[in-house]
Amino acid sequence: MKLGVICDGISRDLRHAVDVMDEFGLEYAELQFVGDKEVGDHTAGEIRDIDRLLRDRGKPVSCLSRHIFAGMTTENRPGDALHTQHMDALKRVIDMAHVTGSPLVRIMTQKKEQILWGSGGAEVWNVAKGAWDTMPPLIAPAVELARREGIRLVVETGNGTMVNSNHTAKRLIDELDALDTLQVLWDPANNCWCHELAWPDGYDTLRGGYLGHLHIKDVFVDTPRATLEVRRLGEGQLGPMLEPIAAALRAEAWDGVVSLESVWHPGNGSFEDGFRQCVGRFCDVFGDRPDTTH
Repeated sequence: MKLGVICDGISRDLRHAVDVMDEFGLEYAELQFVGDKEVGDHTAGEIRDIDRLLRDRGKPVSCLSRHIFAGMTTENRPGDALHTQHMDALKRVIDMAHVTGSPLVRIMTQKKEQILWGSGGAEVWNVAKGAWDTMPPLIAPAVELARREGIRLVVETGNGTMVNSNHTAKRLIDELDALDTLQVLWDPANNCWCHELAWPDGYDTLRGGYLGHLHIKDVFVDTPRATLEVRRLGEGQLGPMLEPIAAALRAEAWDGVVSLESVWHPGNGSFEDGFRQCVGRFCDVFGDRPDTTH
């Protein structure tokens, strides 16, 4: 499979991040923060420098991952000041994608309302009525822009966002009739918070072309105590599910990129140290395996 990393999980110094990628044979660079700026905020000259560095080092860009639409709420509407601000940022990221050759641009969704649908009385007393219905109109202009620009969007399954499971991600894409332009950026560790089982449930939900990009990290969630612990890869809730997910991706000859998301540190605050302690397991699970069928 195609393996990469979210570069700022190693360092916001992109040259150093690429040096570390080379140590472990990781090819694909996902960009989120470079230097002191988030993608979409760099000058034209800075983007050219980023592009030149990555091309010279043989690191294709897998995805440009700005936090588009994150922080919005159900009170926001298409065309209001905050939505316009996010759409303007999306345009800048798409321009950067054209320069760097990134096939994907990440978007996110509004802050989470906990209960979106219900029955048996819940539809009266518990559902956040109309919350879900405010989201597709906010995302539709982004899909239309990306379609015109020839760029695919991926919507991330986030911890605290309206799309926080593969079920809700697929539902959004279907309601927008946007599978030609919008796919899922699956972060199965994030989905643990809403107790969506990554394997086989989460994986099966995305069959049929919905999976566009994959983030891998490991966590332990304690939802009743509102506590999240990031753990070394393989030592959290996803540990037993990583191998079957990787095997299924191989069996389907999935053509996307798997990005290691280095957000764990071993107690010293160094995410590069965390990366170095996780990347071996990452490559063992998702890297090339010899064909033993002959």
